[in-house]
Amino acid sequence: MNTHITRAQALDLLKKYNKEPFHLLHALTVEAVMRQLAEELGYAQEADFWALCGLLHDIDFEQFPQEHCKKAPELLAELDAEPELVHAVCSHGYGLVTDVKPEHEMEKVLFATDELTGLIGAAARMRPSKSVCDMEVASLKKKFKDKKFAAGCSRDVIRQGAEMLGWDLDTLFAKTLAAMRATEKSVHEQAAALA
Repeated sequence: MNTHITRAQALDLLKKYNKEPFHLLHALTVEAVMRQLAEELGYAQEADFWALCGLLHDIDFEQFPQEHCKKAPELLAELDAEPELVHAVCSHGYGLVTDVKPEHEMEKVLFATDELTGLIGAAARMRPSKSVCDMEVASLKKKFKDKKFAAGCSRDVIRQGAEMLGWDLDTLFAKTLAAMRATEKSVHEQAAALA
């Protein structure tokens, strides 16, 4: 799947509706993870599209939290976004705020990694290094099992995402962690530039 939307256009739209540094960092993180996993899973030709879906997945969350995934199509229409992109963005809220189901592997990856990147980011902030670069899957699993830690990150969604993909949790953790490690420096540099 290719798209006519440029990253610059997507970033402009993201910044129009998202001002919080935390939300911008999350968008950039999910974008980077989606690009990495597209390449790893054999979708290198679609990496730009996967990345844009990651960048724009929470487009409506900051300003319209009560209409999350329902307002998104209207905002994405400003870019004349393809139906596939709109479907992907809406499907990441499946079972929580929408009944749009992830169908394509890309949508399942977005569904699974969105919550998980939040959990990994929260775990990284607790570390002396403030980084994912020295985080191991074993320590991530401990944080995952501790329901009080980053309580807002739904463990059920993460489990459901892994199941949708036919992966065990360790595989999902390892792939997402590796993608975040590989892109952490550039993501933080981009986030600082947006601030």
